[in-house]
Amino acid sequence: MTTVLITGASSGIGAGLAKSWADEGCHVIACGRDPARLASLRQSSPNITVRQFDMTDRVACCQALKECHADLIILCAGTCEYLENGKVDAALVERVMTTNFLGPVNCLAALQPQLVAGNRVVLVSSMAHWLPFPRAEAYGASKAALTWFANSLRLDWEPKGIALTVVFPGFVDTPLTRKNDFAMPGQVTVEQAVKAIRRGLAKGKNHIAFPVGFSLMMNLLAGLPALLQRALLRRMVRR
Repeated sequence: MTTVLITGASSGIGAGLAKSWADEGCHVIACGRDPARLASLRQSSPNITVRQFDMTDRVACCQALKECHADLIILCAGTCEYLENGKVDAALVERVMTTNFLGPVNCLAALQPQLVAGNRVVLVSSMAHWLPFPRAEAYGASKAALTWFANSLRLDWEPKGIALTVVFPGFVDTPLTRKNDFAMPGQVTVEQAVKAIRRGLAKGKNHIAFPVGFSLMMNLLAGLPALLQRALLRRMVRR
């Protein structure tokens, strides 16, 4: 039986992925911080077991994931906070970086003794760091760091036969994005996100970006000369 370990499984994309693989008969190890949501997820399928811990706590992470063997590991827990009016809030930046970057690193460090050839690790990043959006300094930086780390780590893991995939979602309708107070073009449902991720993994892709149309638009904007980029992005600055 295939075993899939998923962090951030108590809601959003993580919960959707957990249910999807459990419905196919896979053993899913659902990880998260919220005991009530994890209990509800566990009751939804006999194929789901849960592990409750905070991945930003290195010791708790090591204890929870010790001797945890999985064929597929998906690290998709994350958070988002915005800086307002260009005011640098060091505590806010630390919170976002700790959850979005150091949290997955803690999980990788805890899981690496159990990884073997044929395993695949998936890190959920974001398209947000493809352009320097105003207010997204902390979030974009955290996802850029995660992407860079993953792309470098892939080179060291390839000789060991361990695959690494980075996922770049656009806007997905989750509890996290529902807090946004701005238009979210190309927004997709969790179900659509799950299908896109699973489709990309089935093809063995190193990078998965969705929705395709929004991804193409973001790549086009990212390829513009810096002066044109700044001219467009300045229009998004809140006065």
